[in-house]
Amino acid sequence: MSIIKWFDTYLEECFLVVLSSVMVVVIAAQVFMRYILTYSLPWSEELARYCFIWIVYIGISYGIKRQRHIKVDILLFVLKGKAKIVLHIIANLIFFAFACFVVIYGYDVAARLLQFGQTSPALNLPIGLVYLATPVGMALASVRIIQQLIIQFKALVGNGDFEVMTEHDIILEQIKSEDVSKQGINNGQVNTK
Repeated sequence: MSIIKWFDTYLEECFLVVLSSVMVVVIAAQVFMRYILTYSLPWSEELARYCFIWIVYIGISYGIKRQRHIKVDILLFVLKGKAKIVLHIIANLIFFAFACFVVIYGYDVAARLLQFGQTSPALNLPIGLVYLATPVGMALASVRIIQQLIIQFKALVGNGDFEVMTEHDIILEQIKSEDVSKQGINNGQVNTK
């Protein structure tokens, strides 16, 4: 697997796992220190908060990549066929415009804070690094939106496969696949997926 393909597949997951692990370990250490040793770590709450901020913005990109971001499905019940794909394309174009706006102005805010030299109270990190979560996360989201738009345009013209599913359909499919794998195990078959 090439390095570019690996980054495309696992970039958000790696960041999310590392940041979540750091956040959980720091919070657990803080609880242990406070209740067992009666000593508080002055920097733990701040580090956990900054990890959470980065998780939120990188999670937006991950949600787009997996087509599981927040959406209202009501129109998908009414529309049929390619009209569903057109609706997805319109929604992604609107979100792409918003993401570009956030990247531009979010970077401006982060750059100004880095220029001012403001630091966080406990960790003495440049506060601009925390604010960089917004433009970095939305830039990743923009890349994922472009990837989704390419897939959707190909499907619209008949050169690709893109199935538009509501959350209801996704949940039903997951339940059905779990039932099939349980039946395979109960019948003595091994599921090799």
